[in-house]
This record gives sequence, C-alpha cells and structure tokens, in this order.
Amino acid sequence: MNLGLEEILKALNGKVVVKGREDFKVVSTDTRKIEVGSLFIALKGNNFNGNLFIKEAVEKGATICIVDEIHFQSAEITDSTIIKVDNTTEALKDLAEFYRKKLKIKVVGVTGSTGKTSTKDLIAAALSTKYKVFKTKGNFNNEIGLPLMVFQLDETYDVAVLEMGMSDFNEIHNLSKIARPDIAVITNIGISHIENLKTRDNILKAKMEITDFLKEKSPLILSGNDDKLVTVENSNFNVIKVGLDNKDYCIDNIKFLENETQFNTIIDGEKVKFTIPLLGKHNVYNTLLALCVGRNLGVSVTEMQQGMANLEATSMRLDIMKKDKYTIINDCYNSSPASVKAAIEVQKNLSSKRKVAILGTMKELGLESKSAHFEVGKFAKDNDVDLLLLTGEFTEEARLGYGEKNAYIYTSVSELINDLDNKIKIGDSILVKASRSMKFEQIIESLDKK
Repeated sequence: MNLGLEEILKALNGKVVVKGREDFKVVSTDTRKIEVGSLFIALKGNNFNGNLFIKEAVEKGATICIVDEIHFQSAEITDSTIIKVDNTTEALKDLAEFYRKKLKIKVVGVTGSTGKTSTKDLIAAALSTKYKVFKTKGNFNNEIGLPLMVFQLDETYDVAVLEMGMSDFNEIHNLSKIARPDIAVITNIGISHIENLKTRDNILKAKMEITDFLKEKSPLILSGNDDKLVTVENSNFNVIKVGLDNKDYCIDNIKFLENETQFNTIIDGEKVKFTIPLLGKHNVYNTLLALCVGRNLGVSVTEMQQGMANLEATSMRLDIMKKDKYTIINDCYNSSPASVKAAIEVQKNLSSKRKVAILGTMKELGLESKSAHFEVGKFAKDNDVDLLLLTGEFTEEARLGYGEKNAYIYTSVSELINDLDNKIKIGDSILVKASRSMKFEQIIESLDKK
C-alpha cells in the first residue's frame, strides 16, 4: 500500500507513542489473521478489545499498530511503531477515506434493499472484458467491512465495485464518504430494516445517502421497476432508470432455460440479446443496471456479452445444485419478502415432480413481520409450492398464508433436518431460504449427503 507514516498521522490526527518500523503491506483488524508486514488497527466492541493484543500482533509481524488504549509496556514492543488515536473505529474509516482519495480508479457504489450482491457481481462481469475489476468480497459492506475492501485496492485496478449495506440513517452516508463513488446504483426499496426506519419512504431517503459524495452530473442508476425509485428526480445527477418500457435498458422476450436466462434489451437505440447464467426476472433487472454501468464506463455491447459469460456469483445466493435424486436451490445468505418471492419464482420455472420450500425467519421487519410472513406463505401457495417446511419466528403466520395442508412447522433446524427423510421425495426441487444467522447451510449439507 502506498501510504507513509506522515500520511497516516495526518489522516488520523494520531500521535506516535512507540517509534519503530514504518513499512507495511496490508491492513488487518484481526490478530488471528495478521501477516508479516501488517498495519494492525485495534478495534473495540461489546465483547472484544483489540488493544489488549498489541504484544501478540507485534510478535506475529505487525509493523504498525493503531490503538486508542495503552495496555502494554514500551519495552515489550520491538521494532514496531505504535500510534495512539482517540477512536480506532473512526481511525479505520478515516484512513480508508484518505487512501481512497489517493487512488486514481473509478468506483461504482451499489446499494438497495435486496439484490446488492448479485448486482455487484453482474457489474463486475459486465466490466471484466475491458477493465481489471475489484469487487466487494462476501458481506464486507458495512462501516468495518467496506474500509477493509478499500485497503485491498491499488493502482493496478481500473474499477472497484463496492457494495454498501445499512440498517439505519447515516450509515450509507458514512460509506459513501469513504468510497467516494463515481457512479451510484440503487437496486430497489423494500422493507428490509423497516423495523428501524419505519417506512419505505425513510428507507428510500437512507439509500439516497449514496449520493451525498457523488459528484455533480455523475450517473445515478436506478431500477425503474421499483415504485419508489421511479419517482426519484434530481437535477444534480444524471438519473437513469432502467427497465422502463420502450426505452434504453428495457426488457423484452425473456426466456427462462434450465441453467440460464435469455432476454432482449435496447442499448443506444439498438435491440441486443443477452444470456446470463442466472435464473429469475429479478436478475434480469439487476443485469440491466450492470449494462447501464458498463456503457457509462465505455464498455461495448459485445464486451459486455462476453463478460456475462465470465460471471462469478457469490456463493449461497440462488445456487442451483443438481443432484441424482433432486435439485437443491441454495439461497441461505439473506432473506426478505422480495428475495423469498424471487427465489420461489425461480423454483417455479425449474422442472421437477414437486416443489418444496424450506423457509426461515425474515429478520428486521418490525411491525411488518406478521403480515410479511403471511404474504410469503400465500405467495408460495399461489406459485405452485407443493410442500412448505418452516422453522424460526412467525412460522404460524406463514402457514396461515399458505394453508395448513402440506405446511409443517419445526421448533429448530435440527428437528427439521431429522424429518427430511419423511418429507423429501426423489424428483423434488428443494428451495432452502433464510437469513444467514439461521445457519440453514446445515440443511444444505444434510441434503447434499442424501
């Protein structure tokens, strides 16, 4: 990384308390993963305090440590520099912001209630033939994760596609301040996190914080399929709404095949065909966002068609696993009303004898929780789900929406797993969908062994 000690002190308003080596290659916040030549930032949380592990960090090869508490003797520190700051969490963000400003690369910021990760993957694919692209890894999309992604950038990259998540006001603002996006993308405005934000209008307001550090006339790319985003008008930016009829980036002639989706769209007034190795209409809308980003960065239609063939999708997100006895749809990473419905629609287009949905709790819906789970149960029934297996909270509401016949409630994931042999049949397609915290990958592992 191209950062000197004086720049670090300037960015953090820090003070050197122990003088030693100044060179470093990577930034780390976890002593378990420290490499030789690391800059270690000692974060604090409710159940941990990185300041207590400075001696261990130095022994493992940290050449610079940033602390906000002193729990060591200077004599214990050999050949490493220790910098004292007021708050290490703020220091992490401030240093990432300072480093981002030094980088001469384009940044695409992506947010939305659902579809952020898929859209990030699709944007990276659309750009991949023309540019060297970095994209957010896993779920490193919050005020700790995003700075760590920024620290992985260097001048060898042309474009960074950075995902931004939130659960309340001001969080996207802080992420945008660090990332300084050149292009902003919003996928949709759902009811995820409505427990904190109360209304979808407030969710829209929070998502629009992605523009707080967007330069004037920069592209703000929105899904025209969303009733809230379609109302956005802002003369400060180049607002582009994709998916609207009879305009560039509209949708025409969708075909859902066994392992891919084909569709036509209009780009620069010309009708073109795209094939993506993903299923579901929601992924077509996400692809339109990616294509719009590509054209704004000068990628040709042919280059984007080639790039889509190189799509690297994040695991556990609508991963379709063909087995000898049945088909598993692994979507265990996140769960919301929109994403559950999208997954059920994908399952509906798969060929199978029966369609089984194993669903867990959709989190952070507040007062909307009961109605949302009822609605998802009803949607499953209306879209040809033959068997519904439920565990977690609000299962009774989901069963009422579906109807009591062929809907079963379990008190735990392990109880559900133990009953799979009694419920699953050869030839079934099985959708496994829940928020990550419910650990539904245990169900995937059990099904994978059968």
